[in-house]
Amino acid sequence: MDEQPEPAQDTSAEAGGPLDRRAELSEFLRTRRARLKPEDVGLPDFGRHRRVPGLRREELAQLAGVSVAYYTRLEQGNGRNVSAEVLDAIARALRLTDAEHAHLTHLAKPKQHKKKQAAPTQQQVRSALRQLLDTMDGIPAYVVGRRSDILVWNRMAAAVFGDWAQLPPQERNWARMTFLKPEYRELFVEWEQKATDIVSYLRMDAGCHPDDPRLSALVGELSVKSEEFRRLWATHDVKEKSHGVKRMQHPLVGRLELSFETFRLIDDEEQSLITYHAEPGSPSAEALRLLASWGTDATRAGTQSTTPQA
Repeated sequence: MDEQPEPAQDTSAEAGGPLDRRAELSEFLRTRRARLKPEDVGLPDFGRHRRVPGLRREELAQLAGVSVAYYTRLEQGNGRNVSAEVLDAIARALRLTDAEHAHLTHLAKPKQHKKKQAAPTQQQVRSALRQLLDTMDGIPAYVVGRRSDILVWNRMAAAVFGDWAQLPPQERNWARMTFLKPEYRELFVEWEQKATDIVSYLRMDAGCHPDDPRLSALVGELSVKSEEFRRLWATHDVKEKSHGVKRMQHPLVGRLELSFETFRLIDDEEQSLITYHAEPGSPSAEALRLLASWGTDATRAGTQSTTPQA
């Protein structure tokens, strides 16, 4: 008999409270199972009406080599004492990516803290790294930290993305800017992809730090203020992108097509250096050269916010 369909749970944080790790685990497994069809994993589909999308729990349990009761408990959010071997088997059965596999592990087997953590402090960037950014003339670059916070940036990043110095520190955040500031919707030609990447990043962060009050407050705020964020957050998609191409429509120089590279810092894996560059001799390379020559004028005329600096 087909299992009864379950309503999607709202796992958004309210009032800065912690995210519900059990609900996160339950919804993540349910949504990963729902995207698979029997034919995707070599199982016969006898054409019977299915009350739920994707694989049934008993089909997934069969593929993973665990009992239906055991998998059901896990999908209900009870990951207590689950072994790494079982998680590996379930990840294979669900055809999870490396990022999804890591996210599942964080949700099912969270790191134990010896004592309650103090309120998170502002992340600090090494002075040598700040100096490196300043020497990267002609290369837009910035350091991003937890919760998609933008920690430091150079002059070219401000010329391309806007004068972040004019924003209060708490608003220098890619998620807030992407979903709440119309100028960034206009800047990114493929805004939906940018939004999806940001939400996937926040999902990974939430899996690692479900008790972070700032992250919970951010998710709660965006869930209230943005229908697009609510829709994307409900998908429970997670992924990591270390490189790619961003296409933008800059208010001064027009179309920009820039390749980006992400370098995670060895001494602080919660910080990453992001750099952008254009193909040599391309129109985008000429556009970057123009922005560099205009200096502060380009920064002031870019996508800057009119919010006064705190």
